[in-house]
Amino acid sequence: MRLTGLLSAIFLVTATLTARAADVPISAFYGTWQGAGMAEDADSVYFAMTTRDFNVVVGPAGNGFTVTWTTVIHSGGDPNNPDIRRRETTLTFEPADRAGMYNATNSGNPVDGEVLSWARIEDNTLSVFQMALNDSGGFELTSYDRTLTGLGMELDFRRLRDGEEVRKVTGRLIKIAG
Repeated sequence: MRLTGLLSAIFLVTATLTARAADVPISAFYGTWQGAGMAEDADSVYFAMTTRDFNVVVGPAGNGFTVTWTTVIHSGGDPNNPDIRRRETTLTFEPADRAGMYNATNSGNPVDGEVLSWARIEDNTLSVFQMALNDSGGFELTSYDRTLTGLGMELDFRRLRDGEEVRKVTGRLIKIAG
């Protein structure tokens, strides 16, 4: 009886590891999403973490899709006049030759001082990557993982500089339109 249970458990684990859920289509991400999150970096131990408000719009564009994301950063200052910064980025992606991969239409060559951008869909996560080089040839890589959940979307943002994590932002968004 124990051997049968052990074999069943091994089969279940093996089947789970080898079976891969089908990637969701890009259309599952279409719509307008809003939410908030917290940013951490190496100084978060000494200083307060900063809050972020997010707005993400994903929609069709030609054979691919466009993602526009806006981040509002609240980082201290006078409570009556807080320090608020707003950043907005729009990228359009076309399907690549590899399944689940997308090239940004305005992607450039990092060696020439441009930003290389691409996206992928894996399971229920849309990931957008951007890579740039600094003047000394070191790299900065940002990744935005947007994962669909039963309650909306989870965001996991990371910025790496020469392989070291310098910032991490996590948050949750809900679909408000689309």
